[in-house]
Amino acid sequence: MSSVSIIGLGNMARALAGRALAGGNAVEIIGRDQAKAKEVAAALDGATVGTPGTAPAGDIVVLAVPYASAAAVVGGYGDALRGKVVIDITNPVSPDLQGFVTPEGSSGAQEIAKAAPDGAHVVKAFNTLFSHVLAAGPAGGREVDVFIAGDDARAKARVSAFVESLGLRPLDTGPLPMARALENTGLVMLGLVAHSVKHTDFSLGVTLLG
Repeated sequence: MSSVSIIGLGNMARALAGRALAGGNAVEIIGRDQAKAKEVAAALDGATVGTPGTAPAGDIVVLAVPYASAAAVVGGYGDALRGKVVIDITNPVSPDLQGFVTPEGSSGAQEIAKAAPDGAHVVKAFNTLFSHVLAAGPAGGREVDVFIAGDDARAKARVSAFVESLGLRPLDTGPLPMARALENTGLVMLGLVAHSVKHTDFSLGVTLLG
């Protein structure tokens, strides 16, 4: 099992932490609001509380913060992230949900990687799952897929093992530039919510034929 530090206190952070604990992983919750972080950890039963700005305890560090602050958070930790696997779950969409706030040709994960120290390995994952779908996990015999992208094979293997411990299926999409495609998939999902599906009780995945 993995040792995981989750930076953030929102719905995705809670959903990931709950599934991680159920899968036998050690979980540290980190948030700027220490009182809220303690409340979240207490509700999860088994999570510990970390101190913002100090080295995360986990070998895997999950950025469960808004994209607007993600690179700054990574930069703030600096060398404390050296040797860590950093999972970026963000979707850097523009306020009108029509595009992205990242530079042309780049992705949120790639911009976060630029802010990370040498020896930290950024992996894109979980950005195509709504928090309540993640929290519920597989049901009715269906797989819940987690698409990942990253440049370091060992880092992706560690993320894949972590995903499997949550009862979910990891699907490697390739190197970190593929995060652009995954973030576009996240935007497609928001478009479906706005224009056709009209709710968030769904996930996108792969059905293997034959």
